Amino acid sequence: MSELNFDLVVVGCGAAGLSTAVSAAENGLRVAVLERSRAEERGGQTRWTEAYLRMKSHEEVTDDFDTFLAENSGCYQDPDFVAESLMERSAWSVQARSLPFIDTSVIGSFTDAVPGTIAWLKDQGVRFDFLPTQFLTSTQPRLLPVGGGEAIVECLASRAEALGAKFFYETSARSLILDNCNQVSGLRAYSPAQGELCFSGAVMLACGGFQGNMEMLTRYIGPRASLMRPVCKGGYFNRGEGIQMALNIGAAAAGEYGNYHAEPVDPRSGISEPSIFIFPYGVLVNKEGQRFTDEAPGTVDAWYERVTRKILAQTDGIAWVILDQKVKNIPNYTLGIRTDQSAIQAASLAELAAKLELPVAAVAQSVAQYNAACRPGDYRPLQLDGLATEGLQPPKSNWALPLDQGPYLAYPIISANVFTFGGLKIDEQGRVINIDGQPIRNLYAAGETAGTYFGNYCGGTSVLRGLVFGRLAGRTAAGLQGA
Repeated sequence: MSELNFDLVVVGCGAAGLSTAVSAAENGLRVAVLERSRAEERGGQTRWTEAYLRMKSHEEVTDDFDTFLAENSGCYQDPDFVAESLMERSAWSVQARSLPFIDTSVIGSFTDAVPGTIAWLKDQGVRFDFLPTQFLTSTQPRLLPVGGGEAIVECLASRAEALGAKFFYETSARSLILDNCNQVSGLRAYSPAQGELCFSGAVMLACGGFQGNMEMLTRYIGPRASLMRPVCKGGYFNRGEGIQMALNIGAAAAGEYGNYHAEPVDPRSGISEPSIFIFPYGVLVNKEGQRFTDEAPGTVDAWYERVTRKILAQTDGIAWVILDQKVKNIPNYTLGIRTDQSAIQAASLAELAAKLELPVAAVAQSVAQYNAACRPGDYRPLQLDGLATEGLQPPKSNWALPLDQGPYLAYPIISANVFTFGGLKIDEQGRVINIDGQPIRNLYAAGETAGTYFGNYCGGTSVLRGLVFGRLAGRTAAGLQGA
């Protein structure tokens, strides 16, 4: 067994892990970075994402940033997560308002630290701009790193290497080493090439959620987890051991373990994130050929997750969006179609249903009922237009045009698991909290490994939380305070 001595051992090489590594190394710590993948695939899920950031400028988060997070923070289960000031700004119940909230807030620290973190990333060499997204309609703007998540990974990894951080590829953490029941002194890891490795030092767990671990998915989310898949290649590396090894030593859990961030993808495609966001402009039918949800309750960025979860609930976890030629009149409509597979086309609905191996009569009836419920109105495809069906269940609340102009198009859609919601409880410095509410010494968590979300994902915040709390944790490990 090889013994290796560092000040900080970072498990994971995505946004959270790399921001920790750079932050700690630039403040004088000797840093090791453990990465399960090969060097050319380093970066976890960050590498494969466009890394949307919920910001209205380079210096400001969106107006709804903290309240949106607070409203999906699980206040009944985790009252420490939200400060009283945020509570007062949200339209919550009297019962929720009576909970014993503490003075500090993870959300407040998150929000306050974002501008400084973006400025810090710019200093490292990352560039940002307001680039086109896959959302044809959205409630809030998204700032993006130029070059996507891969640009963040390569910039920060190169910076960490220049600062002397040592990378251990194809290496996975297995268990934490304790000095006592509330103090970590290192971890054990395994490398096929080197065997068992024993690292000494403080530990940052930034190795993702458990979307790549079917046993944990089934345990927490249920048997239908087998009907979804990780949204990108990096998700298969996220196997939950960082969460599990911390829970094993008394860490507190946070986030909704039975839930996940859902994204609609084309199951025919093998590329990363082959998303299908065009469904608000057609109808969704299941294997029975029936509609089962409002396809357009609001802007696609705010509602796609909830619609996708309803797709998972259908037979075999699959649905098809049926469109007609009018979809091509929507400006830049192809932005909402990220699959590399062509649409399934047919001259008639009956022919299309047959190609999809769906019951022809049921599909015809579903579309006929939908068409009959459409009403004239002011159709505005790039904003909420309120052009809704009348007397139809389930209704369609926006962009309800009849499907009557062939050839007809269809895409299959399943639910991808972008990341799991359950993880470890942390404080505003990224320190892991134990089941008694105290920080575990020398143990940190960030990114997907730290549980944050309940109910609904707050779009454009996941990469940001990894970057922010990774940087804060690196500074804390180096003995510094603040953003």
